[in-house]
Parts: sequence; C-alpha cells; structure tokens
Amino acid sequence: PAAAPTATARGAEADIRDRLLAIPGMRLIAEEPSEGHRLLTLGYTQPVDHRDPGGAVFEQRFTLLHKSTSRPTVFHTSGYELGTYPGRTEPTRIIDGNEVDLEHRYFGSSRPQPADWSRLTVRQAADDQHRLFTALKRIYPRKWIATGNSKGGMTATYYERFHPRDMDAVVAYVAPNDVNNAEDSAYDRFFEKAGTEECRGRLRAIEREALIRRDAMTARLAEEAAAQGLTFDAFGSLDQAYEAAVRDVSWRHWQRAQTPCAALPDAPSLTDQELYEALGLLSAPAAYADQALGDFAYYYQAGTELGMPRLSTPAHLRGLVRHPYQSPRSYVPRDIPMTFKQETVRDVDRWVRDHASRMLFVNGEWDPWSAEPFRPGRGAKDSHVLTAPQGDHWSHIGDLGGRDRAFATAKLLTWAGVAPAAVRKDPSKARPLAAYDSALDRPERGGADRTAAGPIRP
Repeated sequence: PAAAPTATARGAEADIRDRLLAIPGMRLIAEEPSEGHRLLTLGYTQPVDHRDPGGAVFEQRFTLLHKSTSRPTVFHTSGYELGTYPGRTEPTRIIDGNEVDLEHRYFGSSRPQPADWSRLTVRQAADDQHRLFTALKRIYPRKWIATGNSKGGMTATYYERFHPRDMDAVVAYVAPNDVNNAEDSAYDRFFEKAGTEECRGRLRAIEREALIRRDAMTARLAEEAAAQGLTFDAFGSLDQAYEAAVRDVSWRHWQRAQTPCAALPDAPSLTDQELYEALGLLSAPAAYADQALGDFAYYYQAGTELGMPRLSTPAHLRGLVRHPYQSPRSYVPRDIPMTFKQETVRDVDRWVRDHASRMLFVNGEWDPWSAEPFRPGRGAKDSHVLTAPQGDHWSHIGDLGGRDRAFATAKLLTWAGVAPAAVRKDPSKARPLAAYDSALDRPERGGADRTAAGPIRP
C-alpha cells in the first residue's frame, strides 16, 4: 500500500488538482494515490471539429501521473482507448517525469454522440493533442516528450507533423508507415527472412496443414461457435474467418513472439484435435468471431487514412486459399461511408524525411509491423532509427543493444533537459533516472496486449 501523504504533500496535491480544474472544460473523474506520484483521471471538453470550435463538443478522457511541475512531462497515447490500469511508460521512467495518457478520439468513452465519423482523422486527433498540451503547458512548463507504441507511435508522429513546435522530442516505438497502401511487398519479404529457416518452416507447415485439413478444423470451430453463440458475419462466413486466422499464424508469431520456435509443433504429425489446439494458441480462430472483434474505430481509420497490410498468397498456400484477404471495409458498418485518402500518410512520410527534428524511432528486427518503418531523410535533424535485435512488436529502448541503448537513453535525457553531468560528458553512462517499479511501470516484456488474438492490427 502507498504511504500516507504528509500534510505538505496533501497540500501540493490539492494545489495541482485545483490548478487543473481551473482550466475551462476540465472535469475530475477520479483520483488515487500512487507511491511518489498522484494519479488523476480527467475529462477535457474538445471540439468535434477543430475547424469549427463553436460547434459540437465531446469529452476526451486522459490520465495524469503527477510527480512535480518542476519535472519534464511525457505525452503518451496508445492510439486506442485509455488503459484500465495506472502506470508509466519507458520514457517517463527514463526521465523521471510526469505522464499524460490521452484516449484517442472516437475510442473508449471519448466518442461524440452522435458520432460523425468523418471527423475521425489524423489531423483532428493531432489537434486534440495540441489543444490539451496548450492547456497543460501553463502548469507543466518544463520539456515535453511525445511517445506511443505501435498505433500510438504513429499518432505521436502525426502530432509532431502538424504541431512541430509543441513537443521537445518524440519517441515512437514500432510505428508502421504504410506509405503506399497498394504495395505491401515489404511484408512478404519480411516473412521470407524473419528468424531461422527451421522456424519459418515450422510455421509454414502449420499454416499449410491447417488448410489441408480445413474441413476437420472448421467442424471444430463450428462446435465451439455453437457452444459460445459466436457468429462470423463480418468475415462473410465461418470458413472465411477460419482462413483469415490461419493466414495470420506467421504474423501473430513474429508480432508477439511468445512461443519459442523450438516449441512449435511438427504439424503433419499432429492429430486433428492437437492441430486445432495448436491453432488456438497461435492465432485463435474463435477470436475472429463478431463477438470478439471489438470496436471498429481502428478499421475505419485503416480504411480511410492509415492503410493496412495486404499480404499476397505465399507459395506454400497456393491452391489452398479460397478467399480474398480481408479489407478494413469488412469490419465497419455499411451505413458509415469510407473513402481512402492515400495522401495523408504520404504527407507525413515526406515531412519525416525532410523536417523531422529530435525524433527517435525504435523498431524490432523480428516485428512484421517494422517492415515498413519511418525513415528520417537528409533534411531531418538529430533524428534516429534504432532496431532491437530479434525484437518483436513490444520492442523498447531497453531491448536495444548496449551501445544503442545508452545512445537512445542519453538522447532522451538530453532532449528532456535532465541529463546528468556524467551523461553529458559520456553518453555511454546513460541510465534511467528512476528505478523500475513493478507496481507502477508497465511490463517491459510480455503482459496483456490487444494484439494477442483476432485480426491483426498495430
């Protein structure tokens, strides 16, 4: 349990709460103590359309892990709904700062009612962050660092593109960059070389055997669906959903390498039941049911601006595949219009190449989402791309090789204005300023993750 706050600490907490609630449109939802910090969940009134600030509004949730107004602040978003547990991200631990976690518009409870889906855009989300940052900067005047993992890394990068004067730096983890949504051969090349040939062979054998024995496997899935009341309307049929799950086996394995390659079964030697159970661990066909798909807001974004990987049929599955690769349109209600705007991500890609400043991109060597990364070009300043050896979609600075880890840590400390003298003199001495706290810090490896089952998404 957290230690009881002193009278002085209680006064400081009341002061920060009062200062926050003095901001027009700010509402306190909840607060709780956290060792050495104060955790507040708040709602902030935002325009549905930032081009029409006098029009409709909605409340956007965020949490604030408050340490001190004299410390730098990390601005984090997952790109999805707000997490259900308090914690701090890796950059916050490295700089020992405050952290703001913002729920992405149209996710979780931060959805306008009624929802005008045409306002779920990259630019509108960036304007949400800008408006909240502008309000909080008066209270937290030190350096600010934007960050996010996967779709959150994309969101942090988009924010920097449209409001480059807000943040002092950006750390984007495993952020996909689908510049040409119609050309996804980078992913095909990734699956030809990820890991070892033995591991790739085991995965290919599982996928192939699962489609050779399709009738036996779909019969088991139908039994499971009947017992649990599952339907597969989004995919069109149970057979289509099953095939999608099989085609995602390799992606799932490399995205979140929880099963060691040596533990992958020899598919041809398995009984039908053993094969079905192996699929349940690797790709979980039942997670492709309508009831498990969850919110469709990500798929709306993927089908209008972000893009989404579309894999070609690999050689080992030719003649066994019956259905086209699923598109984002399949997951979104038909009464919601969708038009893809390729120029959105192309514009951001050009900006990163030509204008990125103090941006750090951390990717995973064995993460399929890292196959199409952001690449700062000649016009970029003090911006870097680092890759975690054998890293998956949970790769962080702590997973980098020793020299890269120290380099990235030193950069972040310097950008945040808190680098100790020893680090300024010798960057190889860089270490996180705060010790890892299992009660406060998010898991550095493993743990719950939205990417654990169901159709792939960043």
